[in-house]
Amino acid sequence: MARYVHSIGHLLYRFDSLKEVMAKASPARSGDVLAGVAAGNDGERVAAQMALADIPLREFLNEALIPYEDDEVTRLIVDSHDAEAFAPVGHLTVGGLRDWLLSEAADEHSLRALAPGLTPEMAAAVSKIMRVQDLVLVAQKIRVVTAFRGTMGLRGRLSTRLQPNHPTDEPAGIAASILDGLLYGNGDAMIGINPATDSTASICALLEMLDAVIERYQIPTQACVLTHVTTSIEAINRGVPLDLVFQSIAGTEAANASFGVNLNVLQEGYEAGLSLKRGTAGQNLMYFETGQGSALSANAHHGVDQQTCETRAYAVARHFKPFLVNTVVGFIGPEYLYNGKQIIRAGLEDHFCGKLLGVPMGCDICYTNHAEADQDDMDTLLTLLGVAGINFIMGIPGSDDIMLNYQTTSFHDALYARQTLGLRPGPEFEAWLERTGIFTQADGRVRFGDNLPPAFRQALAQLA
Repeated sequence: MARYVHSIGHLLYRFDSLKEVMAKASPARSGDVLAGVAAGNDGERVAAQMALADIPLREFLNEALIPYEDDEVTRLIVDSHDAEAFAPVGHLTVGGLRDWLLSEAADEHSLRALAPGLTPEMAAAVSKIMRVQDLVLVAQKIRVVTAFRGTMGLRGRLSTRLQPNHPTDEPAGIAASILDGLLYGNGDAMIGINPATDSTASICALLEMLDAVIERYQIPTQACVLTHVTTSIEAINRGVPLDLVFQSIAGTEAANASFGVNLNVLQEGYEAGLSLKRGTAGQNLMYFETGQGSALSANAHHGVDQQTCETRAYAVARHFKPFLVNTVVGFIGPEYLYNGKQIIRAGLEDHFCGKLLGVPMGCDICYTNHAEADQDDMDTLLTLLGVAGINFIMGIPGSDDIMLNYQTTSFHDALYARQTLGLRPGPEFEAWLERTGIFTQADGRVRFGDNLPPAFRQALAQLA
């Protein structure tokens, strides 16, 4: 017998499980169609959303979408749930939670207190019945502030990850991109390289290079080379200067296993990073990347829709008090998010759900070259996320990553968002930009400075 039933006109829609109603309530995306869990048509999707709105939040505490015995992420979610934090909304349905989130009662303080009481499934459920403006309105109320050498997530701030990738890890090419990005005010979230090779020797050399740049110019930022967490642990054991510990994560144990990690390995990396005590403003040092479709691509989704799987990854992330979490929203390709409309919706969902759960969310606003998307779609998502209070975005020369071969946001895009929305870099980095003469403050507006320090002029001359 169907557990959830909803009628629209003369049609009666039946859903057999919480997992099914969640999947069919998801806004349309190609990954759920590929997985065979999507609604068959718009009518079934609306019926599922209306059925979902009437489900009590407590039902998510009584029924795991992926069994507790089979999945360590489920065990983490259940075992870490804060019943006291949940109590203020414990009497609500999913629809009631949406109404409360949109009300004045849900302010920055109450939303921060609520975060440990919500499960990822609750956050995913409420996002499925929210419009774009709802996702933006609630997310902009929430601030998740973290710190390492700089402070991220403060209201009125927008940070950037300077991504100076190079197809052969050529130091001169990487250095040129770093300098270019710094001169446009990028890099306060981090200077983060996706390495072309994952050899330990190469990773260590890149880490030492980044540390030398940061030390030479006294930049209040943090470095990261996006290698496997076990390689970062090995680099730490070798005495290499390492700031942020990186790892791609997903929302199921099996999907994380496809990345070669589990919670114990992540804990080892976290503790290794802490042992270095390199943070000056704080000790948030994990950097996680996620993306809708990763569990499905590993055949590790357990029949759960891709957006809910993605939200479960944020439970993994928040357990390790990360500095930043990045949803690489369009990178996995059109098999999972087919076009610009789906990418925009997914980026806003991820940002909303992550912040609702207390995770410091950023977004790689991006698409692959074979997706039905273009830079206009990315401008739209960038603007919406800027209004919604995103912690950080990418900064890449010309929006085109020449190593990973995908399209994302440029140094100039960050300037557009900051200027249009009245946003500023992180406070420590902003002060450094002013000290060096890269930016100047006049009449309340940030302008490029004309008096670059001699070290920067010398670096420019060497690269010319």
